[in-house]
Amino acid sequence: MTAVESEAKAGGPRPAPTGAGPEPAKPSPGPRPGASAASPGPHPGGGIAQGIGVGVTLLAMLVLGFAGYLYYLSGVQEARTQTTLYATLSGQLAVAVAPLGSPKPGSPVAILNIPAIGLRGEVVVEGTSPENLTSGPGHLRDTPLPGQAGISVLYGRRATFGAPFARVPLVKPGEKITVTTGQGTATYVVKLVGDSRRPILINTAPNQLLLLTADSDLEPSHYIEVDANLTSAAQPDPGGRPAVSSAELALGNDPNTLILTMAWGLALVIVSAGGTIAAARWSRWPAYMAVVPIALAIVWNLYENLAALLPNLY
Repeated sequence: MTAVESEAKAGGPRPAPTGAGPEPAKPSPGPRPGASAASPGPHPGGGIAQGIGVGVTLLAMLVLGFAGYLYYLSGVQEARTQTTLYATLSGQLAVAVAPLGSPKPGSPVAILNIPAIGLRGEVVVEGTSPENLTSGPGHLRDTPLPGQAGISVLYGRRATFGAPFARVPLVKPGEKITVTTGQGTATYVVKLVGDSRRPILINTAPNQLLLLTADSDLEPSHYIEVDANLTSAAQPDPGGRPAVSSAELALGNDPNTLILTMAWGLALVIVSAGGTIAAARWSRWPAYMAVVPIALAIVWNLYENLAALLPNLY
């Protein structure tokens, strides 16, 4: 019996079960109303925000680095300079060629000792500009050298570049000060201690030594003055003292370094941008190794010029 005959005997062909056969394909859902067919890209403000964040971070690092330079690295710099100056002046004293008149600013001229506050062997340089006082205490150029007849004035920093005069405000009347120059060792005895807000009493002694430093190691607004009288024989003053600029007066700064400060800052921006471009286009680490030493040298010069804008006694 054939299949057709079997189906006919059974009452005709069986209906196909419901749902049999391939299901029609469902239409894919279209885009939601208001939705873009393209995948969303990065937010246009993300790059700007990231750039601002990096800039703020670098600026904060620069400021913190300047603080580290002022309160630590500048002291290392001053100590190293003092070692060199002491060797130079000791050699000049040994052969009696130490300066007596008005040498070039920055030259070593005297060795200062104040035993009561632990100040020993501090080399005094000629000049009191902010740059001069990075090397140690400075001699005000329009006054006689210590030990010479007249009133000699020395400035010293209170907080930065080794802070050689940090303890000078603690000096008390009656304590001894000695200063060695090419004319020998002069001895002084402290007479008065005061400050520029409340000037000390008038001292009529003809031969004196004045020590000036800032009143504060955080935010100086005036200066402390120690007045000592010469008790050893006064030495002759060869004269010929030059006039001094406003940058060499107490709490003065050097506004001329502002242009150099801006120039070094611009140089740092250019080098940093060049290093970033080089790292992106070529190899990162070789670019950094080439740029970082240059950037550090620029930063050091930038810090030196920024320090010159601060009060010279600070």
